[in-house]
Amino acid sequence: MEIPFEFESRRSVVVCRNGCVASSNPLASQVGLDILKAGGNAADAAVAVAASLAVMEPTSTGMGGDAFCMFYNDSSKTVKGLNGSGRSSAAATIDRLKAEGYDESHHYSLIHGHSVTVPGAPAAWVDTVTQFGSGQLSLSEILRPATELAEVGFPVQELTAAFWARGVPGLQRKDNIHGCDLLLNGQAPRNGDIMRNPHLAKTLKELAIHGKKGFYQGRIAKAVADVVHQHGGLISYEDMVAHESTFDEPMSIDYKGCRIWELPPNGQGIAALLALNILEDIDLKSMGHNSAEYLHHLIESLRLAFADTMEYCADPRLVDIPISRLLSKDYAAKQRQRISTDRVIPASSLRTSGLDIPVGNDTVYFTTADKDGNACSFINSNFIGFGTAIVPEGCGFSLQCRGHGFSLNTNHRNVLAPRKRPFHTIIPSMVTTADT
Repeated sequence: MEIPFEFESRRSVVVCRNGCVASSNPLASQVGLDILKAGGNAADAAVAVAASLAVMEPTSTGMGGDAFCMFYNDSSKTVKGLNGSGRSSAAATIDRLKAEGYDESHHYSLIHGHSVTVPGAPAAWVDTVTQFGSGQLSLSEILRPATELAEVGFPVQELTAAFWARGVPGLQRKDNIHGCDLLLNGQAPRNGDIMRNPHLAKTLKELAIHGKKGFYQGRIAKAVADVVHQHGGLISYEDMVAHESTFDEPMSIDYKGCRIWELPPNGQGIAALLALNILEDIDLKSMGHNSAEYLHHLIESLRLAFADTMEYCADPRLVDIPISRLLSKDYAAKQRQRISTDRVIPASSLRTSGLDIPVGNDTVYFTTADKDGNACSFINSNFIGFGTAIVPEGCGFSLQCRGHGFSLNTNHRNVLAPRKRPFHTIIPSMVTTADT
């Protein structure tokens, strides 16, 4: 008897009894599993994976970047969120940048010191463990595997080696004095090379022992502020000390019997919810998967969603964002009516923001689940490759370029302002049953 298959994948979906970890690196996934075996929960494992990837894939992520987390607690059937994105300097004003010659038509570059915002990932790791962790493992125990990988060394994976080679010019810049700390004999490590990062091991130890103070005060905070100033940026020691994560209630919509969860702006997770709301009453199944009609409706829904996102996505603590109205079914119905079956929506009729956000795939996403049914959706990123590629002295990580996402248009919600979070592209998502 022939058994019909309902999927075309060459691999079966992983099914486990006591937990699961999925990441971009097999060694990082193993670290997460080891944390689960040691008594940690999904949140503990996620932070261990985040730290391990910061060591092994600095081409995409690291302690100089940002992080976002969503945690599903099975006992309470709730989804909670953490926004671990950093902010601009208290000294960052449009007038200041205009005096330096920067405006809408002349934006500072991705590798300029102005593109650096305060790194939010280390605080996010600590806060994730504190707020969502099992309480069975200390921060030192959770960060120890990553620390050992940095001290002893790790084999560089094939894709990581290719991304590393792409980032060499930024690390080799003459003004980037400590960029060589992320190179092997002055060059990118090749596939299979053993790479060590003793400076990063030291940084991880200070975070493990002293918590957030170990990163946002003292040696590391001073090194970050000093190197940003050397590259023309404004982040100060005081900006580092002032940083904090926020615990934000996730947004959600019901889509065909499932509840889709995203974090609210400044992240662009709202784009997924806007598009799904529009698609909800469109019969995609009858159109046939990947047919021209199917793809047309999918693309138009996303165009409408991203137009709103580029217009409204900003730091909600500093500007008003009508999230409830944007995610209402009534608004989705009006947007759906704008889609024609025989033509595209003219670009001129879409809301345009003037933002020019670079796109790429240099980010790590990973997810964990534990034996008690808890799950963690986590994303950690430098934004583009090594970010600015600027490396603080004795720290072993490069600084993100997330500040490049600010608009220099004074009329835009996402305009640069003091201690403001920029438009953020990375989003952790989660899907639960509709009644969660």
